[in-house]
Amino acid sequence: MTGLISLVLLGLLIAYIVLRPSRYSEQSPGKGVPIHILVLGDIGRSPRMTYHALSIAKHGGKVNLIGYLETDPHPDLVANPSVTLTPLPAPPTRPPSVPFLLFAPVKVIYQILHLTYLLLYLLPPSAWLLVQNPPSIPTLAVAGLSCRLRNTKLIIDWHNYGWTILSSTKGPSHPFVKLSKIYETYLGRLGSHHLTVTHAMARQLRSPPYSIPAHKPMIAVHDRPAAIFQPILSPDAREDALAKALFPFGMEYLHLVLTGRTKLLVSSTSWTPDEDFSLLLEALTIYASQPNAVPILAIITGKGPQKQYYLDKIEALTREGKLPNVTILTAFLSFENYAKLLACADLGVCLHMSSSGVDLPMKVVDMFGAGLPVVAYSGYESFGELIKEGVNGKGFETEKELAGILGGLLSDAGENELKVLKKGAVEEGRRRWDEEWDGTVGKLMGFVSEVSH
Repeated sequence: MTGLISLVLLGLLIAYIVLRPSRYSEQSPGKGVPIHILVLGDIGRSPRMTYHALSIAKHGGKVNLIGYLETDPHPDLVANPSVTLTPLPAPPTRPPSVPFLLFAPVKVIYQILHLTYLLLYLLPPSAWLLVQNPPSIPTLAVAGLSCRLRNTKLIIDWHNYGWTILSSTKGPSHPFVKLSKIYETYLGRLGSHHLTVTHAMARQLRSPPYSIPAHKPMIAVHDRPAAIFQPILSPDAREDALAKALFPFGMEYLHLVLTGRTKLLVSSTSWTPDEDFSLLLEALTIYASQPNAVPILAIITGKGPQKQYYLDKIEALTREGKLPNVTILTAFLSFENYAKLLACADLGVCLHMSSSGVDLPMKVVDMFGAGLPVVAYSGYESFGELIKEGVNGKGFETEKELAGILGGLLSDAGENELKVLKKGAVEEGRRRWDEEWDGTVGKLMGFVSEVSH
């Protein structure tokens, strides 16, 4: 594997010597500045990077958003003339008969070749390259090389750590996990500027093993809801929105939810190991076994690799009669219908289990934007930066704790407490992405002056 990677790097060096890429010429910051944003993932499921692009465009920047087009991107991206979507070709998929250790280098080399050619030669030079991390392999290496050769400033937006996510599936002793950790901690220092999703992550990145130098700016930029996520407080507006949101599932649920005889629970998941969905299923099983439990309609949205596994478990539990008065439906919704669904629900559930302990789930931000109180897994350091216990939500760590919270909040006796949490969610959701971005990234890139804010 080492020999193959060496040949690839040698080929890239020769290509650079023969085809020297153009460099960015310094110009005043702000309006008209070209900026590339790289997401080595699905643009349609990358809300934070989507919001970065829209904010830059709003302030007059010219954005090239690079990533996979697996699902429909945010409609505002498509409609914005200042945003260009550059699709990445889908990487090769691993045949079941090929071991992960053998296939991974092939996929990485494919991505290295394409990204290097794209960033060095196909695209014009840019003032900034904003990169989402993770995934870090091969993004950080290619981005660092491209920025060095093209006179571009590299901003790494740390959402989490790639090696900790990999560790949750492969185990901490897996050789690829160890290699990934070394790679990410060293190449993460290539960024000239850094953004993080929490203050806790910013503190951690300054310390070993990351050891990002103090002279490199690091800004905590909390995720905030976009304008599409809004509370719905009017009964008439809620009925109309609920009818649209529930249409894909069948209108027989509409009257039950509107009258309050059935409580609407919403959870968004990527169906990955860092969200243990079995915890919610076990909690609902415990909840349903209690006498006089209020009926629940639980709608689970999202796409991901473990979806079919959990659909089979849901079917088995339903068939065995372990979920009386609990109906679980799944779907992948458009931005508009997802926002309506959140605004109409009684309670949101977040199962995100931070692999690093210092990230935060974007889905909770969207729920607060829609005025939806949240119950969320709380066993990690940065939990309190977003969810305030008893103010805008509640935390749990076990299925019994979650079942108890659901039983308390969704009962008649819990009506007043749920109203308090909803009021707190609406208040938390008042601070929007534009306000957060303008005061942090907007100033960093020169789009927003100190005077205007």
